Amino acid sequence: MRAFFGFVEFMKVHLKALGCRLNEAELEQWSRSFRLSGHDIVTDPEFADVVVVNTCAVTVDASKKSRKLMNRLHRENPHSKLVVSGCYATLDAEKVAQRIGVDLVIPNQEKDQLPQTVMEAFAANTMPLIAMEPGESSLFVRGRQRAFVKIQDGCRYRCTFCIVTLARGEERSRSLRDIIDEVNLLVEEEIQEIVLTGVHVGGYGSDIDASLYELVKSLLQETDMPRIRFASVEPWDLPENFFALFENSRLMPHMHLPLQSGADTVLRRMSRRCKTAEFSQLIKQIRAVVPNFNVTSDIIVGFPGETEQEWQQTMQYVESIGFGHLHIFSYSPREGTKAASLANPIANDIKKQRSKELHCLATKMKQQLLASQKGLVVDVLWEQQKKNDAGQIIFSGYTPNYLKVEIVINNAISESNLGLKNKITPVKIHAFSTDRLLLQGTLL
Repeated sequence: MRAFFGFVEFMKVHLKALGCRLNEAELEQWSRSFRLSGHDIVTDPEFADVVVVNTCAVTVDASKKSRKLMNRLHRENPHSKLVVSGCYATLDAEKVAQRIGVDLVIPNQEKDQLPQTVMEAFAANTMPLIAMEPGESSLFVRGRQRAFVKIQDGCRYRCTFCIVTLARGEERSRSLRDIIDEVNLLVEEEIQEIVLTGVHVGGYGSDIDASLYELVKSLLQETDMPRIRFASVEPWDLPENFFALFENSRLMPHMHLPLQSGADTVLRRMSRRCKTAEFSQLIKQIRAVVPNFNVTSDIIVGFPGETEQEWQQTMQYVESIGFGHLHIFSYSPREGTKAASLANPIANDIKKQRSKELHCLATKMKQQLLASQKGLVVDVLWEQQKKNDAGQIIFSGYTPNYLKVEIVINNAISESNLGLKNKITPVKIHAFSTDRLLLQGTLL
């Protein structure tokens, strides 16, 4: 399984992540480190010497999926070394270490050194003779056009439902220079878009005398990255002058601002730091400054003690905001969180019914947003291509406000002549699909 060049051993490494964009960003950092040391990143775990899994524990279901993924990867390649990290591995390190097939557990507090730890454990200590050439992209090895850039880790807040703060620990921010240098390297690799990720993105810089505002301003000034986005940002972290940054068209007009509930009484039980009136004012401010801004959010259904009145308040409030997309979670208790001991848990059948209602509303709001885009000319970053049954080429990508677009190209034009993948080009929106919830356009 391992190969040798000039007596120096190298490893084939497969990387896998569950959960948040932060986990994806960490995979990219590990990928770069392994490749710079001469090791190979493979897309198929069957051919790997080492399989690294970045687990998730944000919900009970996420923990189950983490366990299933570990089992499957071990079955597919029982001869490889299985390395497990991430939130599930951190919270249940002893149990994970005892699982069949697991060779190494690396907790979140040590994951920045994961490639070095793996290399010291399983590979030769000398530098392999074949190493990644400067500028060679590890992103495209994994078939990605968008890069997730980790800017910080940990969170100082303690929302009563959240297990991630326990798994990730205290806030730790990367330096401005470190992040700027990474983004400039991605520019050299012709990456068109980055997403700034972390556990508490809005808290960036709290430990190093910096801020998210300062970071974004520096990235706009000191890099040529065409598109900059954010992962989830807590709404209370954004200063009044923050949205002035969006005057620069390289900052994409979309933010994921987690609300969690539309009832202030529920938000208090969650220990959330934002009330509905403050959230409404923030959205009003965004939309006044940035036209066509897309706001997406999270809602937890069936939080302990959620009354029918509180649920109706949430439904009415969510509809009044008009979100472009919702991540909807049915509450499940997580051992170690304050909410797990709260009284009056909600029955599963009620949670299922409320979740169904909210999914219907979310679809309605998404359709309304898509309908409002008809006739617009927008720049699209093309990411995927396929052929339909008629032999036509279908390209898909995303608008600045993060709406998926498809175009259909007549088969008389070859893919190679188009060269659209990983390019940004203008498209006129002429329709949208009500069932697939995406835009349809014409290439200009």
